[in-house]
Amino acid sequence: MKSARVCALISPSGEKAARKDLMKIASIEIFQHGLKVVNGPYIYSGGTLDSLTTYLVKIKSDGGLTGWGETCPLGPTYQPAHAAGALAALHELAPNLIGEPVLPRPLMHKMDSLLAEHNYAKAAIDIAVYDLLGKALQQPVHALLGGALREKVPSYYAISLLSPEESVRIVKEKQKEGYRALQIKSGSGDVRKDAEVIRSIYEVLAPGVTMAVDANRAMTTAEVIQFSNLVRDVPLALEQPCNTIEETRSLMGRVNHPIYLDESAVDVVTVMTELGRGTCDGLGMKLTRVGGLSSMITVRDMAAARNAPMSVDDSWGGDVIAAACVHMASTVAPRLFRGTWLAAPYIEQHYDPVNGIRIVDGEIQVPQAHGLGVTPDESLFGSPVAKFE
Repeated sequence: MKSARVCALISPSGEKAARKDLMKIASIEIFQHGLKVVNGPYIYSGGTLDSLTTYLVKIKSDGGLTGWGETCPLGPTYQPAHAAGALAALHELAPNLIGEPVLPRPLMHKMDSLLAEHNYAKAAIDIAVYDLLGKALQQPVHALLGGALREKVPSYYAISLLSPEESVRIVKEKQKEGYRALQIKSGSGDVRKDAEVIRSIYEVLAPGVTMAVDANRAMTTAEVIQFSNLVRDVPLALEQPCNTIEETRSLMGRVNHPIYLDESAVDVVTVMTELGRGTCDGLGMKLTRVGGLSSMITVRDMAAARNAPMSVDDSWGGDVIAAACVHMASTVAPRLFRGTWLAAPYIEQHYDPVNGIRIVDGEIQVPQAHGLGVTPDESLFGSPVAKFE
């Protein structure tokens, strides 16, 4: 049975014999796919986006099962990650993983021994491994992550840098659609203008709807303090207002609102350190940034230990990344969960036309099928840009 092969134990005395019984990687294919931004462009403090390049990884086991992963960096200036870098890193990793057992922790250890950093590329392989393992064990991925705590997870909607009037229009529209959490992009360079947008939104905010203001690292500490004073009476969270950890630390005790780390939460060690120091009150976590589902398990549990709210989302991407985020999100304690952002409203086409991840009434159904619960239509991606076997 495939499940018996997957679950075979490796003991110090019989490692070689045990490894023979484990499901192994037979081939890895890499696909490049363009994601056009619809209902856009998407505008944030780092620039204007009309399209992005995503990379999908298809891993086939020696038993014929397949698993899918994905990584989609948000342009070359959002973080130290970009599409060409993802492809180069996957070329470095993939050929050295053929024949390795389909087990997340050993594979992550192997990838770390092959390539320093580049967690966003490793994440695509990690996600594919969980998808493959879930199919082999006939379990949804959330069961492998500890178990879902809810059948649906709330989503939040991000409103890009717009005028007060346009922002208010979108807020009213999204509240009618069922969203209970909103993220408002800020950091235009004009603090009073940013504050005017927030005050305009607050006037039409429905009871129970929460708001985070995300500057994507664009503000100076002086601007953050001034902005927080201008909207002192508005309940909101400040998400990644400054560029560096040092700047964010200096805001402790100087602003009127909780601060969430996002872009600065680059890895597990940073999250652990800054939660311990009290630098932040919560987290905006991107799944691929920290290395995939394996690393997010640790982040989730550290945040829970510190009673820190967190989101589970990604910078961009299609159904594969979306499914991975929703599975992980379903395992976060509901009282600490801020929501999951999906690029779905900005993407023209689902990879899986039937089971693609969708937002309905502001919520996302947690997939219950084996693995990630989505099966990409491979014909959408054309021929692989690389194949290793």
